[in-house]
Amino acid sequence: MTPREFARKVFAGQWPILVVGLFFVAAFGLVVAGYWRRGALVMAIGVGVAAVMRLALSEDRAGLLVVRSRMIDFATTASVSAAMLYIAWTIDPLGTS
Repeated sequence: MTPREFARKVFAGQWPILVVGLFFVAAFGLVVAGYWRRGALVMAIGVGVAAVMRLALSEDRAGLLVVRSRMIDFATTASVSAAMLYIAWTIDPLGTS
């Protein structure tokens, strides 16, 4: 198997978790830049995207987003996303952006 075929196989099969990973990279970049509230919001949005993708995609297509049953995965990730959004939105910025 050539490196190109390997990369195609990995990216084709695991694109949902890679999309969520890009949200997390962007969020951590914002946190490092000092915008921790915005970073927390981006991270919460990424978890929400994971919840929607887990609900919308079949188990074969969802890849590493599959942990348990579809509804359990959706309920837990949606709950975590909602809690993160609430906390990031309402927490005192402490003088930061």
